[in-house]
Amino acid sequence: MWRWVRTRLSGEEEASAGRTTVDASHADTPPRSPGGATPLAQAEIEELVGQPIHDFSLFEQALRHRSLMRGDPESRIESNERLEYLGDAVLGYIVADALYRAFPGEDEGYLTRLRAKLVSGTALAASARNIALHTHLQTAGNISDAQAHASDSMLSDAFEALIGAIHLDLGLAAATRFVEQHVLHARDLKALARQRVNHKSELLEAVQAALQAQPEYRIVAETGPSHAKTFEVAVFIEGRELGRATDTSKKRAEQAAAGVALAHFKQI
Repeated sequence: MWRWVRTRLSGEEEASAGRTTVDASHADTPPRSPGGATPLAQAEIEELVGQPIHDFSLFEQALRHRSLMRGDPESRIESNERLEYLGDAVLGYIVADALYRAFPGEDEGYLTRLRAKLVSGTALAASARNIALHTHLQTAGNISDAQAHASDSMLSDAFEALIGAIHLDLGLAAATRFVEQHVLHARDLKALARQRVNHKSELLEAVQAALQAQPEYRIVAETGPSHAKTFEVAVFIEGRELGRATDTSKKRAEQAAAGVALAHFKQI
């Protein structure tokens, strides 16, 4: 189903093959991090990606949680946040493009809902656990292995950062193959489309992990007769509106607004 991507972008792989690879000494497993995780060796990364890599430092950065930078504002070591930002955009494009081609008879709403399920924090954290990414995530010493394994937010961020690293190092074709294998082909898309998603729970988890705050839902407008009212709900996080939706049910309006807010929150 996804052969068009490989064909269209095969030239990009040929171009990347001409780059110079890094020193093979990276293949040895580095010492354990302060958080107790074992860093990925280059051979493990290459097995995961499915081909040789060039810049091992990108993959090291992808698995470096921001907690390592706390208490050392002058540190020149970068966390995985920038790669997460890039990986989120690359993942969104790959999934949106694939769904557009796979479901030609479905409307924008169907595609949007299905994409949201595939790239939700919970779904990406599950994908990260499937490839044992939690065992390699580099965190501060006060974050235990168990906490890293349990945190959907930390794992989904690292998974997106890994996609960003693959894209930068090997190109969009390699990133697409990785997403196909671990996100698209790993799920029954039609069955997934029929499942309900609790956007409010996902938003709450994301906000609490990042800000130790809670979303606030406000009914900003009510229209129509009493027996057929329509409710407009807005979501506020620390006083800032991040999402708004309208429905004839308050609960459905809140869920829809939470979905909008979650997408915006990930871009902040």
